[in-house]
Amino acid sequence: MNQPGKLADALTPARVVQTLDRFIVGQEKAKRAVAIALRNRIRRRTLPSDLSEEIAPKNILMVGPTGVGKTEIARRLASLVDSPFIKVEATKFTEVGYVGRDVESMVRDLVESAIQMVKGRRVEEIQPQARVRAEERLLDSLLPRPRKEPAVPDFMKALLGSGAEREEPPQPTEPQSGTRERLREMLLSGKLDEREIEIEVAEQPSLGFPLMGSGMEGMAINLGEILGGMMPKKTRRRRMTVKEALKVLQAEEAEGMVDMEAVTREALEKAEQEGIIFLDELDKIAAAGGSGQGPDVSREGVQRDLLPIVEGSAVQTKYGTIRTDHVLFIAAGAFHKAKPSDLVPELQGRFPLRVELQPLSGEDLARILVEPEHSLVRQYQALMGTEGVELAFLDDAIREIAAMAARMNQEMEDIGARRLHTIMEILLEEVSFSAPEMKGITVTVDV
Repeated sequence: MNQPGKLADALTPARVVQTLDRFIVGQEKAKRAVAIALRNRIRRRTLPSDLSEEIAPKNILMVGPTGVGKTEIARRLASLVDSPFIKVEATKFTEVGYVGRDVESMVRDLVESAIQMVKGRRVEEIQPQARVRAEERLLDSLLPRPRKEPAVPDFMKALLGSGAEREEPPQPTEPQSGTRERLREMLLSGKLDEREIEIEVAEQPSLGFPLMGSGMEGMAINLGEILGGMMPKKTRRRRMTVKEALKVLQAEEAEGMVDMEAVTREALEKAEQEGIIFLDELDKIAAAGGSGQGPDVSREGVQRDLLPIVEGSAVQTKYGTIRTDHVLFIAAGAFHKAKPSDLVPELQGRFPLRVELQPLSGEDLARILVEPEHSLVRQYQALMGTEGVELAFLDDAIREIAAMAARMNQEMEDIGARRLHTIMEILLEEVSFSAPEMKGITVTVDV
């Protein structure tokens, strides 16, 4: 029986929704749907293995116009539980005609994301040990250790006679040992930070090349990985300050200390059990009206290719085989011209949860400007603050900006909250340009 971690155990649906509320305005139905899907994954991990294998994730289809929070909901959900997450546009699989990009590439990208996530965590964990090793290497460059001659074997002593006894290498002297310790103290206190030094840095040979061909996209043979220690490592001398050298050597030591086999095993399991794939623009591969002619043939072909991935299949990656049976798929699309019912029935069945996201009203846009934790207004205030300029927005100005964005979305293409970025850039163009000469000034935005 698997036990979820403390963080995941604390993520009740209500708390997930509360966390999403900090970053996304409105869209309560979508938030509740993803919160329940996340909780069901946690529940499944506590069940006996034979039963948990039978429980498939409840994939979600989000239907709504662009810019209303579909991608942000999926991205924040993944960050909550530190899950491997990738976003991919369905149109990538049709952009070169009938062939398109290999649909299995999304799974390989997910594995790459998991590898980087696990490796990054392992590297952080071993930073203290890597720091100690880097300091020793740096001290060796500043004050090389005395070279020890190899001991004379007994049979050589017998051949050479008593003279060999007098050729024992000298032991390190106390003054040299004391100098090394004084250098260590200076290094740790930062007194040597600006001193220039020349160090040996390892170079990673790049001998990988892709295997081209259908079904092999993203795969590669890396001769350096295959041959391993058989190939000599190349190094080159670089001149830099001691402070920079310590960072370079620490990163190099940490890289060498990571057990990549253990990283790969953990990452593959994490991708299989916790991975989230956000499939955007699903409506672009739906055949409107189901005519089944011309480009619609390509669209339906992509759907057929996606079907086994979403249903659950084994995908070969350069790190090993991964099964997609328990990967959570969250699909999204505006579905203006096509409808979800235009998807092939088998694919529809693989997205049992369907939520509709509402277009943003003027009130929603006004809340988006100020309520989220890193709202657009706070971002611009922080940017201008770096120049010593204080930026203040009156409530009337916030409401007017939101109303203007809502009107433009109605009269032009509805791009949701992204319209606010356009308006804010135009509104603050002069201030942004002149900010370096306006230090200490408060700029008030009003109607």
